[in-house]
Amino acid sequence: RREFTINAIYANINGELFDPFCGKKDLEEGEVKFIGEADKRVKEDYLRILRYVRFFINYSKIPHDLNTKRNIKKNIKGIFNLSSERLIDELKKIIKSEKFINIFQDDFCLEVIELIFPQFKNIHFLKKLDSKKLEILNNLEFTLVIALLIIDNTDNSEYFFYKYKFSNKEKRRINFLKEIFKTKQNNNFFSKSSLNKVLYVHGKDSLIDLINFQIIIEKKNNNNLKSLLKFYEKKEPPIFPVKASDLMNQYKVSEGKTLGIKLKKIEEIWIDNKFNISKKQINKVMEN
Repeated sequence: RREFTINAIYANINGELFDPFCGKKDLEEGEVKFIGEADKRVKEDYLRILRYVRFFINYSKIPHDLNTKRNIKKNIKGIFNLSSERLIDELKKIIKSEKFINIFQDDFCLEVIELIFPQFKNIHFLKKLDSKKLEILNNLEFTLVIALLIIDNTDNSEYFFYKYKFSNKEKRRINFLKEIFKTKQNNNFFSKSSLNKVLYVHGKDSLIDLINFQIIIEKKNNNNLKSLLKFYEKKEPPIFPVKASDLMNQYKVSEGKTLGIKLKKIEEIWIDNKFNISKKQINKVMEN
């Protein structure tokens, strides 16, 4: 049931190897090789095309076998008969694998990924990243890597979500980044003043995503962004100090739409004033 020689190696309780296809030798030499005929193995389960990519970027030390490449390309259309769940599950294993960034150094593996996932519009941009940014990319969560691959100025991400099932939480994370980056930000956006608002309104996880996203897409390595990342990894969102019950008791107002509007206005003033608000400002809102 195994497809490659290197994952058909077994051991008994005493540690004695059972290696019917000389997988140990192939593993030591860094050769990712199908058991028997590559064409037959792939046609048994087309997901093995993606599995080949995962094993190659993690274990290979030698170039692709030409016959293997031909058989993968010949059978590539078969992969579209598989469920989206299986494809995404295997893609997740590739992205989360220890040597994921090796994929950007291998033209054939990149070509395979592009053929299967044409929505990865930014894959060649990621290929151009320097070693420092690739190292950061290698440690990012699966959802954020997907965001970097699919977000552009078109409806590409919407189509990707239509084709592949993602949780509502994952969609919200990616859509938040798309909304931020669909228009150019001013030079002061990545300052503590602006980011504190993002922290409060959207939460810590979204802010960390935002900074990581910007670190990757910026043309140069930005030490200020890295400092901001460290700062916000330890910082918790501010807590709004005014409660509806306090306003009801102090200003003798009833619960309802009017109170909600005033509370929202007070919150906006508090946010715009760097999370500070005076008694006088609250009085002014409540008395109008």
